[in-house]
Amino acid sequence: MALLLRFVLLCGVADFARSLTIINPEQMIEKAKGETAYLPCKFTVSDEDQGPLDIEWLLSPADNQKPDQVIILYSGDKIYVDYYQDLKGRVHFTSNDITSGDASINVTNLQLSDIGIYQCKVKKAPGVANKKVQLTVLVKPSGIRCFIDGSEEIGNDFKLKCEPKEGSLPLRYEWQKLSDSQKMPDSWLPEMTSPVISVKNATSEYSGTYSCTVRNRVGSDQCLLRLDVVPPSNRAGTIAGAIIGTLLALVLIGCIVFCCHKKRREEKYEKEVHHDIREDVPPPKSRTSTARSYIGSNHSSLGSMSPSNMEGYSKTLYNQVPSEDFERAPQSPTLPPAKKHVILNLSS
Repeated sequence: MALLLRFVLLCGVADFARSLTIINPEQMIEKAKGETAYLPCKFTVSDEDQGPLDIEWLLSPADNQKPDQVIILYSGDKIYVDYYQDLKGRVHFTSNDITSGDASINVTNLQLSDIGIYQCKVKKAPGVANKKVQLTVLVKPSGIRCFIDGSEEIGNDFKLKCEPKEGSLPLRYEWQKLSDSQKMPDSWLPEMTSPVISVKNATSEYSGTYSCTVRNRVGSDQCLLRLDVVPPSNRAGTIAGAIIGTLLALVLIGCIVFCCHKKRREEKYEKEVHHDIREDVPPPKSRTSTARSYIGSNHSSLGSMSPSNMEGYSKTLYNQVPSEDFERAPQSPTLPPAKKHVILNLSS
């Protein structure tokens, strides 16, 4: 019986060794967001496995709210993709000849939604095998910001803070002093691996350049901080200066408003006075009528003058009358007879 049992077990092991097998062990893979994940699935087949080769990759999402999703398929010497919308265009077989025994895939540009358990199923009748790979996508620390919370004055208490914009937990922090003696104050040592360092009763020896490095399992990032501990400022003088400056600004604004208001009132008054004058004052006499009256008054005196003085008087009369007014004035209908009368007296 013992020999028979041993023979049966050996035959069973031999049959198992000849069946289709996936040689990769089940494993866990961690990758950073944006990177490419290689999910292995290498297999061997036996001589008895004569059926068509079918390969199927499935995803069980981490939230367990969706059923298993087929993400890529090989069947009938053809590859079928774009089954799962969230992975469209981002999953590919790594081998150009899948029948050689390599059904591994790459998932590119990893996102947090890609987290889950991926299962590789290989079938070549009568052989069937499957293996699972757990994929975890982590976010590298990035966007680290170092800053001081409080007033950097001697004797004051304030805090040095280091905050990443994003990064998957757990995060590890490490503070270092980069300048001067590069020695951290002893009171800070318990907080050297925390995101916040509480500074008590600050002294000028604390001044210097500090770095904060944030790490997780997939990456790290760093920021720098310059600390300058200075003597206390004259707060009373600062407050008084601020008050005086505010008052001066108010006075200046008041003066500007007053001047603008006064100017507007003056302009308004000038417009009103100008309007009243134009309505009350009669229109001025025309230049033509002035020239006529001037010529008429001089004509009346021509008769009393002697012929010897006539020539000189005519020149004087001509020079006294503005040429422009005289040329522009229309000729009076009574002027020609008067001028003719003067000429007759000269001839007599």
